[in-house]
Amino acid sequence: MSHTLLLVDDEDKVLEFMEPFLRQEGFQIITAKTGKEALLKAREKAPSLVVLDWMLPEMRGIDVCRELRTMSRMGIIMVTARTEEMDKIIGLEVGADDYITKPFSLRELAARIRSVLRRLDGQDTAPPSLQRGGLTISESQCRVWKQGEDILLTPTEFKLLLTLAAKPGIVYSRLQLLQAALEDDILNDERTVDAHISRLRKKVEDDPSNPVYIQTVYGFGYRFGERS
Repeated sequence: MSHTLLLVDDEDKVLEFMEPFLRQEGFQIITAKTGKEALLKAREKAPSLVVLDWMLPEMRGIDVCRELRTMSRMGIIMVTARTEEMDKIIGLEVGADDYITKPFSLRELAARIRSVLRRLDGQDTAPPSLQRGGLTISESQCRVWKQGEDILLTPTEFKLLLTLAAKPGIVYSRLQLLQAALEDDILNDERTVDAHISRLRKKVEDDPSNPVYIQTVYGFGYRFGERS
C-alpha cells in the first residue's frame, strides 16, 4: 500500500530536500507552506502521515498539530530546530507521534516515518476487546471507550494502553514500553514514553494526578492497576 505524506515547511529548500528522496522511497507526496494550508490539505487529501515543522507562518506547528489530532488518527512527526527537552515533550503531549531535530538525515526521517506507519497499519490485525473498569479497549477497531464515550487516541497511545491493559499488575520498564509501542527503540529516548503516558492519562483517567489505570512504579516504570 502506498502511503501519502503531507510535508509542511515554509522553506522551499527544506521541501526540496525531503520530497525527492521520499518519493524515491515509494511515498506519494503533497506539500504545504503554512499552517492554514496544511489543515486545508489534510482535510482534503487525508494523508497517512504529516511531517510538520514547528515554526510556521500564520499558525505555529504546535497549534496545527493540536488541530490535526482532533481530525483523525493520522501519524504526525514534528520537525524542530529546538533542542530543549520541554519543547519535545510539549509536541508529544499535544498529539505528535514522534519528533526529529534539525539537522537530520533523510534516512533517519524515512525510518521514523515507517515506524509510525507500521503502528498505524498494525492496528487492523489486533484481536478482540478488553474490559478494564470503565474502559473498553477494542483491539480489532483500535478504539477506546470510557464509560461508553469514544476516546480519541494516537497509534502510540493506543499501543501503550493496550500493552499495559493486557496484563494488569505487570510492571513494564520504559524500554519495554518503548519497544512494544514505538518499535524503534534505537531512534527514541526512553523519556519520550513519559510524555506519551502523561498525555494518555489526561484522556483516560478521572484524575490524572492520581491515576487509577496507568500507575507509576517509581524506579521501575509503569503498570496497569489491578483494581481498575
